[in-house]
Amino acid sequence: MTTSLSPLPQSRHLATALPGPKSALLHSQRVEQVTSGFGITLPVFIDRADRGILQDVDGNRLVDFASGIAVTSVGAANPQVRARVAEQLERFTHTCFMVTEYESFTEVAAWLNKHTPGDFEKRTALFSTGSEAVENAVKIARAATGRQKVLVFDDAYHGRTMLTMAMTAKENPYKKNFGPFPTDVYRAPMAAPLRWSTGAHNATAEALAGVEQTLAEHDAENFAAMVIEPIQGEGGFIVPSSGFLTGLRQIATRHGIVFVIDEIQAGMGRTGALFASEHEGVVGDLILTAKALAGGLPLSAVTGRAELMNAVHTGGLGGTYAGNPLACAAALGVFEAFADGTLLANARAIEATARAALEPLLTGTAIVAEVRGRGAMLAVEFADQDTLEPLPDLAKAIAQRCHEQGVLVLVCGTYGNVIRLLPPLVIGEELLADGLQVLAESILAADREPVAAVVV
Repeated sequence: MTTSLSPLPQSRHLATALPGPKSALLHSQRVEQVTSGFGITLPVFIDRADRGILQDVDGNRLVDFASGIAVTSVGAANPQVRARVAEQLERFTHTCFMVTEYESFTEVAAWLNKHTPGDFEKRTALFSTGSEAVENAVKIARAATGRQKVLVFDDAYHGRTMLTMAMTAKENPYKKNFGPFPTDVYRAPMAAPLRWSTGAHNATAEALAGVEQTLAEHDAENFAAMVIEPIQGEGGFIVPSSGFLTGLRQIATRHGIVFVIDEIQAGMGRTGALFASEHEGVVGDLILTAKALAGGLPLSAVTGRAELMNAVHTGGLGGTYAGNPLACAAALGVFEAFADGTLLANARAIEATARAALEPLLTGTAIVAEVRGRGAMLAVEFADQDTLEPLPDLAKAIAQRCHEQGVLVLVCGTYGNVIRLLPPLVIGEELLADGLQVLAESILAADREPVAAVVV
């Protein structure tokens, strides 16, 4: 594919203060035209993106440590994705796969059936968003088991629809003022090592006991699905303690519950393996993908055991835009980008570089409680190191310092006290190091100075 655009310099550059005048004007128009229900991390308008750089309309070049919330893992202008989409765009944009078929839908399903964990026969259903994938996984589990109840976990995030809000733990901003929510959703303990009350060494055994207790209290034999993120996303990039996912797999099997692994944020190479559950050697009955699946186009999938996927009556699954041909073409480009293993190696290298830059802050400051994650899915939690009292205002202030210097980071966590790092897997070493230096210096400055009021 040819393009008239030259590659963007892979270096941070501030032509103006952020936001610049053009972005400020456009943002004022946004305020006049767009509901205030949409939040914003940094009010700049992006003109171009290339590898690890976002360039705004004022000519500022920002280091991208967000990847559109883990979406543009292969880069926001990946050549393989662009070529596939451009070729498909010449032929047609849509037919609706439930009306007339097209080959790319089947090709995406075949790739997922082959590459997701598990050596059993599989089937795949494609949708548009992560929330759709979660909801349809619940539908499939209910149809296959004849049961109703769903088990989820503390600190979980599964989406913004009514059912997925019920499954999500965090109240504000995701659930506030939106209830009542669907019933038959129950929450169990998450084996989160940092904050486990009796110590990290007890987290797995005690959390699993809590899961069994929750199931027993609510009739274990009426649970259709157990849904878990192998690394929690919005909850704070929490990596469960060793053995927890394996124990959940055993519990689900023992009670005949469909074990659903939500890889929507952690999957597609983000953690240095194609799927984060591979790090624990755990296989789900159903696995959910979205976000990075199609390199920036809306596509999600439920992949799982053929007998479960085929338990739904014909016509019971679908959607007008489900598996749109442009999104499927983009996904095939993503698969090409992962084929030689370079991006997975890049994710692991990103982790090594980031840990080297950030882990010294555990002893060098009084505010960094933990540096955690896998691959290019990393986080820094800010809390009093003695009491673990969360420091959300400090996390916001540090993020603001980074933004002012042209490094885009995201705040997350149940307590709003975690900065997460999601750089594209194609980011250059020098650019990565530069962004990490800005982050580290911002943390050190915040450790020395009182936290100022944060502009939200």
